[in-house]
Amino acid sequence: MNDRNRKILTVFVTVDILLLLVAIIFFDINFLYSTQIGYITSALVVVASIISYRRMVNARVKHNIVTMDDSKDTIDKLEDPYDLYSEDVKEEEKSLAQTVKEEKKNLKENRRSVYETIKDTKAALSIYRLGAYALLIIGFLYLNRQGFLDIPGYIISLGIPSVILVWVLIKEKEQENHSQD
Repeated sequence: MNDRNRKILTVFVTVDILLLLVAIIFFDINFLYSTQIGYITSALVVVASIISYRRMVNARVKHNIVTMDDSKDTIDKLEDPYDLYSEDVKEEEKSLAQTVKEEKKNLKENRRSVYETIKDTKAALSIYRLGAYALLIIGFLYLNRQGFLDIPGYIISLGIPSVILVWVLIKEKEQENHSQD
């Protein structure tokens, strides 16, 4: 386990302990159950997403698959995403029918096969993520069926792992920037 994963796991566990203590001290048992099930399943979804995307990226690097066009810089991509103002293209007068035929031809050439689409959705359909989402749904249904569901506590606890992940990554990036200076 690398240092970044260890930090994320440590913060997840620490925040869960704090959430548990706050729920025990200040709220009722329904709030405790809702926050714990919501937090744990949401943290599992975040961890599963990290694992599946890491595997997808590593597989693409291993097979040298590049899906990004680096021929344009970032500002050009933002200001002219459809390359309308490119200096390389000569604009010539065409009839509407010709233009429509060319655009249809371009769309057919750029169409992705089913295999390419499935290959790109491997991260979204990984067994880790599907299992984590299944636990999230089962946890919600369990809380609702047993009458333990506290909606505000559940919703708040669903968002906490995402905020933690973003916070840890931002802090780590700031530390990298300070160490480079």
